Amino acid sequence: MSGWEVRFSNSRKVPYFYNAETQQSTWDMPGGLTKEEIAALPGASLLQPKEVRASHILVKHSGSRRPSSWKEANRDNADTFGQLARTHSDCSSHDHDGDLGWFDATFSLRVGEISGVVDTQSGVHLILRTG
Repeated sequence: MSGWEVRFSNSRKVPYFYNAETQQSTWDMPGGLTKEEIAALPGASLLQPKEVRASHILVKHSGSRRPSSWKEANRDNADTFGQLARTHSDCSSHDHDGDLGWFDATFSLRVGEISGVVDTQSGVHLILRTG
């Protein structure tokens, strides 16, 4: 028996690994365990989030659905993703630094990772997974 289990951090709102035998805890998967063994740990279901949180920047183009952009005259430099979204995004989420809230997409991104360009009928998106 490995002694490892999966627990949930209420402060960070993410799962972590805890070894009851050694009282060691870690955010990273413990070494020496296969994916199958990790999936069989007590609490392993916590590793599969039901939804994630993300922010995005939407920039409309001539081929976009409703292509006019209210931001056209407001293009400038910004230091953070939120500032870029507030300044450049053509989505109403710009009021909240691009925050889309919690939803069930972008599972392939890690927290803090930005997607490649996502082209939709609404325009071009960059997505930042925030939770």
